[in-house]
Amino acid sequence: MNPLAELDQLNLEPAAKIHVTAMIQTLVDQAAQDAQTIAKKDAKIAALTHELAYYKRIRFSHKSEALAPLQRDVFEETWNTDMSAIEAEVEQLQDNSPSDTVTRPKRPRAGRQPLPEHLPRIEHRHEPESCTCGQCGKDLVKIGEDVTEQLDVEPAKFFVHRHIRPQYACRACETITAAPIPPAVIDGGMAAIGLLTWVMISKFLDHLPLYRLEQIAARNGVILSRSTLADWVGRIGVALLPLADRLTWHLLQRDSLHADETPVPQLDPGNGKTKKAYLWAYRSNDLQPGPKIIVFDYQAGRSGRHAQQFLQDWHGHLMVDDYGGYKALFATARAHPETRLLLEPCIELACWTHARRKFFDLFQASQSPVAQAALQRIGALYAIEAEGRDMSSDERQRLRAEKSQPALTELHDWLQKTRLLMAPNSATAKAIDYSLKRWPALTRYAETGDLPIDNNPVENSIRPIALGKKNWLFAGSERAGQRAAVIQTLLGTAKLNGLDPAAWLSDTLEKLPTWPNSRIDELLPFANAD
Repeated sequence: MNPLAELDQLNLEPAAKIHVTAMIQTLVDQAAQDAQTIAKKDAKIAALTHELAYYKRIRFSHKSEALAPLQRDVFEETWNTDMSAIEAEVEQLQDNSPSDTVTRPKRPRAGRQPLPEHLPRIEHRHEPESCTCGQCGKDLVKIGEDVTEQLDVEPAKFFVHRHIRPQYACRACETITAAPIPPAVIDGGMAAIGLLTWVMISKFLDHLPLYRLEQIAARNGVILSRSTLADWVGRIGVALLPLADRLTWHLLQRDSLHADETPVPQLDPGNGKTKKAYLWAYRSNDLQPGPKIIVFDYQAGRSGRHAQQFLQDWHGHLMVDDYGGYKALFATARAHPETRLLLEPCIELACWTHARRKFFDLFQASQSPVAQAALQRIGALYAIEAEGRDMSSDERQRLRAEKSQPALTELHDWLQKTRLLMAPNSATAKAIDYSLKRWPALTRYAETGDLPIDNNPVENSIRPIALGKKNWLFAGSERAGQRAAVIQTLLGTAKLNGLDPAAWLSDTLEKLPTWPNSRIDELLPFANAD
């Protein structure tokens, strides 16, 4: 329909006809512009929708081992941020579209988790401007409340504690009496417990270098030099060393442990560069009773003698990867690192995650059907472990005897037969050989109900260190690395036992100056854990 053509058929005055023609032409031009704008927005929305679908596909369909754990954490953060930004752009385009022509689909929203009950609440009441009805003027009656909650945070706030100690004199005997100075973990220091806790948590849990803490304080008008901060860190590290030593003693009372190590750059001032040191980690077995413990041991190298020096005369099941430095621990007899007396060998447990990774890498590289079959069979072993996760040790042992051991026997037979069909030195042969050569250590867990199937617990405990060293870049010295290991041991153990590391550290630093050594176990970061 052409409105201008139909206008000619109407019997209108010339002036009115000109006026109406101009109005119709304006409306037609505006409609054309609106159509063009809508078309552009529709094209933009379609492009953003396609991009969002792509991000969702790579976000939710990527394989668990396609990226290293640290890479996966970083990329997932980026994906989630990009997806939210795209959704916001689409909403803006839809909100700015003419309401009469564009139907905006309702955005699906997942149910929001309730905010933690332990947080303090600040109430803001929003009352109507008038207590009478805007329609009829009668009084309003309260029938209920609509309550919404928003989470807020207050950045680090500096304040000063003033300790006032009145002094009283005795005129008769000319003596002066005053209350004693409250004991402090750093005698004569200006830092209160809260500030010391903030510095230690920021540096060792949030991995912020001291120069960044210096900048944060400066923004609040507080001058905290790096030398002062470093002095506090050094003194707190020494004060907490007995607690870390006691944790090590408790750990070595267990009869099965996890062990792993990760490289840490250490400054080498003489050469003007860094050298490679190692942070060794030893963790308790979650399948056995008792509090969870993680102990870090900083050493200048990766030699197996460092593990021997830490374990001393310890004997039990040790879950490790295939690093050769541990092999001396599993010999028929080993010498004590100090006394040279012969000790019983440790019993090796091998990690099924490492064995699986060989086949996973092979499958990713070549889509090998052999690797795929191996992954399915190993997955069945983990399904059995998931089934027995909440069982007692005896129940889990029966489950493993009933299901895991037959599955392992079948897997071993399959690996041996498949290996005969593979060319020597092929990638498939190497992946199979990795498991066959470690078979006794890989299957030992299934003979019990309280030994782990893999080394994931200790690797998960090390992961924050791998993230943190991207911030602090290197350890300044061997002593600095050892001090970091002490603090990481205590804070890491607190996290494993469900404690708030900051609350535990603050309470411990307050009690430590007057706490008797005979009761040191009461200060350990699991004493009050549920």
